[in-house]
Amino acid sequence: MVDYTKHIQKAEEAARRRNYDFAIQLYQQLLEIDPDVGAARAGLRRALKARHEKKKGSRFLGMIKGAGPLAAAKTLAKAGKHNAAAKQLESYLTTNPMDEEANLLLGICLESGGHTHSALAVFEFLTEVAPRNPEGLKRAGAMMRVNGDPVRALEYYERALEADPRDRDAIKARKDLSAEAALSRSRFDEVKHSREQIVDKEEAVRLEKSQRRHQSEGDLRQELERLETSFADDPSNVDSMLAMADILEKLRDPEAATDLVQRALSYRKGSADLAERLGRLQVKGLRKAIARADKAGDEQEADRLEAQLRELELVETRRRLELTPGDATLRLSLGRVLLSQGKYDEAAAELQKAVADPRQADSAHMALAQCFQEKGFLDLARSEYEKALTGHPGVDETAREILYNLGVIAEAEGNSAEARSFYARIFEVDIGYKDVSAKMERLK
Repeated sequence: MVDYTKHIQKAEEAARRRNYDFAIQLYQQLLEIDPDVGAARAGLRRALKARHEKKKGSRFLGMIKGAGPLAAAKTLAKAGKHNAAAKQLESYLTTNPMDEEANLLLGICLESGGHTHSALAVFEFLTEVAPRNPEGLKRAGAMMRVNGDPVRALEYYERALEADPRDRDAIKARKDLSAEAALSRSRFDEVKHSREQIVDKEEAVRLEKSQRRHQSEGDLRQELERLETSFADDPSNVDSMLAMADILEKLRDPEAATDLVQRALSYRKGSADLAERLGRLQVKGLRKAIARADKAGDEQEADRLEAQLRELELVETRRRLELTPGDATLRLSLGRVLLSQGKYDEAAAELQKAVADPRQADSAHMALAQCFQEKGFLDLARSEYEKALTGHPGVDETAREILYNLGVIAEAEGNSAEARSFYARIFEVDIGYKDVSAKMERLK
């Protein structure tokens, strides 16, 4: 089984930096290779949702743009072509990520195509955005059961019955799962039998809670209180500082976590791991502050914090690159940060180094093309876009962006026929992409 952990971490990092387009592209590329990577499918849902919330675009316009793929998906699903339908639904959800019906149909198509991990990821996302949708809750429960977790499956069916107490399917599933869940808990107890050797029962309970993958807020606050008491007796204990920082981060308080990691770093000067963690927390804290400013309608403060965030991202990327100068992924990241700040010459210098790594070449050529295009060097931009396009034989999201920009360059050079040929390749697969339809009409 192929391990996609590093690829997913790369996409998650892009999403954390609010580079949602890049994160989405990475998740989509991974799902092209293996449609049943649940973590990638879940990450794609989160990234699409975050981008949608950031842009706050018109829902109506999004529906118009995605009308073609949605209609095609429904036709394909009826014909039993589940994998093809899933691809069309993902295309539609790119601009309409919160559509309950489309998400539900996507999950059903993935399930029918045998992609149970991806189906579970979609159904779980649906239960987050539509917590009172009984069909979504039942489907999540069914997939959780298929994936071997009857306890959590039962929880979803219980929620489905809260939404619709008369749902017969949910009632039957709850009855069947109650026995399975009880047996699962019994087996868990047998595996954990060694805990009986722990004399202190409170410690056993605490250990169990700390080992759970998903701890409740109450559990986290209880553990934080215990650590704070211990820390008061030994205020120079770095392990306690970091343990408290872990919990505060889970409680979505990056500012408090930052203070503790900063203090820990003062005791462990020169620790690269702590320095990296501190930078990551500072970025999180700034993003949270930006969100607060946006919510309060303080655009001036949000802009100030945004500029501060960009500068911090630049400093952090450079710091990490100094530690591993041969890391082409970081080199590419630095180039992209510089590009986003309008520092095109510096960005191009970094990206020209990144293209040497075959794993990053396509993305680096793409970013380098954008640098040259911004500087007005259209011949160089065209060359880099063409190199980037070779890595995308199909017309995926990245290919569409490349073809669109090649069309823009051709128009700028006065070559209308060539421009139309680039736009036509997009038009054939996605009539709603940007203003391609209008350009096709204008360039008849």
